[in-house]
Amino acid sequence: MTRRTRLIAALDTQSRDQAEAWVSAFGSDVDAIKLGLEFTYSCGFDAVKTVSAGRTLFLDLKLHDIPNTVAHGLKSLAHVQPALTTIHAAGGTEMISRAKEALQEAFPDALRRPKLLAVTVLTSMDAAGLSEIGVSASPQEQVLRLGKLAIRAGADGLVCSAKEIAPLRDALGDAPELVVPGIRPAGSASDDQKRIMTPTEAAQAGADWIVVGRPITRAANPVHAARAIMEELATA
Repeated sequence: MTRRTRLIAALDTQSRDQAEAWVSAFGSDVDAIKLGLEFTYSCGFDAVKTVSAGRTLFLDLKLHDIPNTVAHGLKSLAHVQPALTTIHAAGGTEMISRAKEALQEAFPDALRRPKLLAVTVLTSMDAAGLSEIGVSASPQEQVLRLGKLAIRAGADGLVCSAKEIAPLRDALGDAPELVVPGIRPAGSASDDQKRIMTPTEAAQAGADWIVVGRPITRAANPVHAARAIMEELATA
């Protein structure tokens, strides 16, 4: 399967002005933008809708609650029109299936319906972190367990670290959308990420999307940083 790995710029800021400036500057130098908890909690959904107008939006809120609450929460996104949105796979089969049903009801047109992505294991977690919360499995084992569960329950794709792309492709094939945070261009600081890869490595492993935040937004020239990653992906 020929796959083009696309770049999502993570706009993690509490400033609407800053987010709008980034979006305006990027132009076609990114494929999509990510707005998450920090921006949404600070600025609200009206700002999410305004900032993302005309752009492919990854709305990353990682919902995790009882099935009814998650379902109603997702129905509330109809006016925002994200292309991709997230829940936690650890919410289980019923929560995931209810989430998918809610999106089908809120977005009858399948072409406009957000892709439902299930977060497996956060990229800030390692084996020690999992052990601390009572999970004896390795990160890869836990990602595979949750990934299989989520796809069976109706998720369109998964959020995983780059380290788990190849095992997930082996287990689930090409159909699931794999969105991969924790990407760091060569020479970048790892920050609080534990399971990381470069853009080229993630693309070669089979990522559909990579999510890059601080290496772009904290660069001296964010546009040049984004453009360099896009050029790297084009030759990966």
